[in-house]
Amino acid sequence: MESSSLEAQVLEFVLAPNYQPVKPRVIAKKLGLPEDQKDAVRKTVKRLVKAGKLQFSPNHMVRAPRQASPPTASKQTSKAPKTTEQNQITGRFRRAQAGYGFVRPVGTPKSQGNDNDIFIPENRTGDAVTGDLVAVEINYRKRAPRGGFEGKIVEVVERETHQFVGTYFEAAGQAMVQVDGSIFAQPIRVGDPGAKNARPDDKVVFEMVRFPSPWHAGEGVITEVLGSRGDPGVDTLTIIREFELPEHFAEDTLAAARQQADQFDESIPADRLDLTGDTIITIDPVDARDFDDAISLTRLENGHWRLGVHIADVAHFVPAKTPLDREAHNRATSVYLPDRVIPMLPEIISNSLASLQPDRVRYAKTAFIEFTDEGVRVAVDLRRTAIKSCRRFTYEEVDEYLADREAWKARLEPAVHTLLGRMHELAMTLRRRRIQRGALELTLGEIKIDLDRDGKVAGAHQVVNTESHQVIEEFMLAANDAVAEHLRDQSLLFLRRIHEAPDPRKLQELTDFVKELGFQTESLESRFEIQKILKEVAGKPEERAVNYAILRSMQQAVYAPADEGHYALASDCYCHFTSPIRRYPDLLVHRLLDALWDQKKPVQDLAELVALGDHCSQRERRAEAAERELTKIKLLHYLEERVGMEMDAVVTGVAQFGMFAQGIELPAEGLIHVTSLADDYYRFERASHALVGYRQGNAYRLGDKIRVAVARVDVDRRELDLRVVGRGKRGATPRAALPPRRDAKPRRDGDKSPAPVKRKGAAKTPRPKKQGRR
Repeated sequence: MESSSLEAQVLEFVLAPNYQPVKPRVIAKKLGLPEDQKDAVRKTVKRLVKAGKLQFSPNHMVRAPRQASPPTASKQTSKAPKTTEQNQITGRFRRAQAGYGFVRPVGTPKSQGNDNDIFIPENRTGDAVTGDLVAVEINYRKRAPRGGFEGKIVEVVERETHQFVGTYFEAAGQAMVQVDGSIFAQPIRVGDPGAKNARPDDKVVFEMVRFPSPWHAGEGVITEVLGSRGDPGVDTLTIIREFELPEHFAEDTLAAARQQADQFDESIPADRLDLTGDTIITIDPVDARDFDDAISLTRLENGHWRLGVHIADVAHFVPAKTPLDREAHNRATSVYLPDRVIPMLPEIISNSLASLQPDRVRYAKTAFIEFTDEGVRVAVDLRRTAIKSCRRFTYEEVDEYLADREAWKARLEPAVHTLLGRMHELAMTLRRRRIQRGALELTLGEIKIDLDRDGKVAGAHQVVNTESHQVIEEFMLAANDAVAEHLRDQSLLFLRRIHEAPDPRKLQELTDFVKELGFQTESLESRFEIQKILKEVAGKPEERAVNYAILRSMQQAVYAPADEGHYALASDCYCHFTSPIRRYPDLLVHRLLDALWDQKKPVQDLAELVALGDHCSQRERRAEAAERELTKIKLLHYLEERVGMEMDAVVTGVAQFGMFAQGIELPAEGLIHVTSLADDYYRFERASHALVGYRQGNAYRLGDKIRVAVARVDVDRRELDLRVVGRGKRGATPRAALPPRRDAKPRRDGDKSPAPVKRKGAAKTPRPKKQGRR
């Protein structure tokens, strides 16, 4: 049984008005499922608890989630609740290096920061590990050291993982593994290492048999040896195993892909509009392997534009409820690591059959969108098509064309030359209209690392959002908007791309921060005020600080069927339609269009769509986290041999214990501990995101440029320490811009709407991450 279908059945049963709490095995029995499905029901319930859709009672009964929000410092009660059940909350645990930890209750909005987190003393953490879903008993009579409440973990509801990666070594006759990162302070004893021929300094994968706790050491067993630490490719395998990324396709999935290849002969069925004679092109990165989208554009007799956005018809090759669909659903997204791509679909589909390669007949779903000369959309026509791209452009080629169009006349067919010019004209019109509508464009400067043949860092380069990128982005956004509104007009449930508005409290903090920098502004609860301040700081020393602060105030974009818009894009209704080769939500939208065209009643199951949205959102976050972590490891290996090297950097996070800074030309991020700032005593100013000294002009603020040197590198623990050796060219924030002193107290279709990222280990300071996908 499909997991999404089972989740829907369980939710429907538990949320029924007459439901009485029972255990998962009873739910399986009540649903009439066979004996071998009991374990699947138990796992499904745990996933739903993890997602906040269900809860466990103290005796492990399954119940609907409580509507009341968890207690906060502002909602204190003088009396403890009467029952133990009321004292319990389910949430995610994270452990600090010092041993204590915090639990964030399930369902807590990200915009609330750490206000609702429950403090767990070291001797009350049990054997919980960072990321585990746990049940916490709250002691309402005892206050936590930093406010809020204190509690103890009474049960680990679900382990984040049992599989870990680390470095094997031997000590005092014992076989040990030091786990990568800072998730465990002490090494883990492992069983017979000879069974896998592990040698000291090997990177190994092991299964945790007994998790460590304050009262006993951890125990594990080695399941795989990845290779010697530092060997080419071992760092990538480490991340693949750590994040449990799917490396290989199942044999039945590959067989299904081969069958699709055997059946495809480039003929054009009667139900497809033949566009193979139209002028259609693709524009992609120079190293692109698959081509999701192609563009055509013509002028109509009435003077309007007719834009054709042609998207690979992946649904034709990946039918629902097949091995290919199972694999695509499980992966949910392609994973773009620095040195390889882990595709959502087998290469036979993604790089061949569905890829819109030049001079080949390819099936597509096309959004024909009619615009006035001013860029106002007046009509949409969605069709099944067959196309033949006549030219593949890279972004660099299009930028060269835009810089000198006359020079390209001899190199291009007249129709193609004209098409490029028209595309640029319409795209810039659409871009102006979108920004006038309130869309936000942050300027943070993304840096990509360059690798040699062994996968080692050879340098880095800045990814520039040139006009060629903007042309494609505008057309993809237009198609996503048009398709989403078409489905909404049909009164259909579908998986939308949602970006909720920032929390008003965060926006008030942002307003205060900008004013402290010396800029006059109205409340930044208005997106147009945010646009105004972004324009005002462009090119000024405060530009990075303001852009980072705005990024930190944003929520995270997710997939869900809720009728919500996309804040950053200023869109009331938005979905993902343009990348079905690499994103499962896009494939689901394509199937919904097929159902409409075939006059079939589409499946409209809200609970199933909610579960699918959560699954795809989680897979997206996993993919992005894996990419960041592997980039970090490769940079640490590079810097390991360059201790003392100096570089220009920008402050990306500020906390009481220090600040984080990221290189401007090399995107390595490290910690500058406050104790290393020897020129003054510094205190943390939370409101201004700054470390403020007692001497005139001594201050470090989010976004400041500084000169740093590499002080310490620990690849295995993934830690980089930096020290300040000078101010950046623009200097630090002037004293006049800082708030009054207070006494220190002993805390492609570009989706530019990510949430703040937190550092692993003891340093839990939020810090901004690069812009993701819309």
